[in-house]
Amino acid sequence: MDRFLNLFDLSILTNAVIIAIPALICITVHELAHGYTAYKLGDDTAKKMGRLTLNPFKHIDILGLAMILLVGFGWAKPVPVDIRKFKRPNAYMAITALAGPLSNILLAVPVMFLFFIVMPYENLNAFLYDYTFGSPSIIYLIIFRMALLNVMLALFNLLPIPPLDGSKVLFSFLPEKVYDKLLDYERYGMILILFLVFSGRFLSVDILAIILVEPATYIFFGIADFVQSVVAYFV
Repeated sequence: MDRFLNLFDLSILTNAVIIAIPALICITVHELAHGYTAYKLGDDTAKKMGRLTLNPFKHIDILGLAMILLVGFGWAKPVPVDIRKFKRPNAYMAITALAGPLSNILLAVPVMFLFFIVMPYENLNAFLYDYTFGSPSIIYLIIFRMALLNVMLALFNLLPIPPLDGSKVLFSFLPEKVYDKLLDYERYGMILILFLVFSGRFLSVDILAIILVEPATYIFFGIADFVQSVVAYFV
């Protein structure tokens, strides 16, 4: 984990660019996936509000953007979903919720391969593990962070804490009256998330780091090891 954090020990401006660009792309794709899935399942609320777009300015939440710049991880403005427009409210809400994390996993895969394509093979091992080949290009850093951040965002949103996507999937298995009641307490879950982030626990060695950051890091570097082995075999 330390090697990942140390990689971004750059100037404030450069670091902000490396953080903001991947984050905006990741959360925009995430929210678009929610809105488009809801639309295909019968809810046109997001479409009417102009949220079925890749324009990040339509999805930006001011506090979430500030958190992205301050701690490197934040959130977008949630896409509105009217569960009453679904023929099967609980099931369709679960599908809509899962679409966000799934979109990030699907985006992470081609971004990872793009990283392996643009990074010269002779520098790949040094970049991933030692950082001994000098100051890496900002393009390498942006692509690298985007790949890792997509995995982190997917795992983060699958946590069963309201209003995260994982809670909506979990709640969908409950009776409708209980489901509606739990939705009323979503704001308290957000307070919990904010507390964890502002307390500094999100990026330290605690339960969230163990659940979220470490698995995402190991997934990425596991793929890196595999690709390197394949490339080495043919080279």
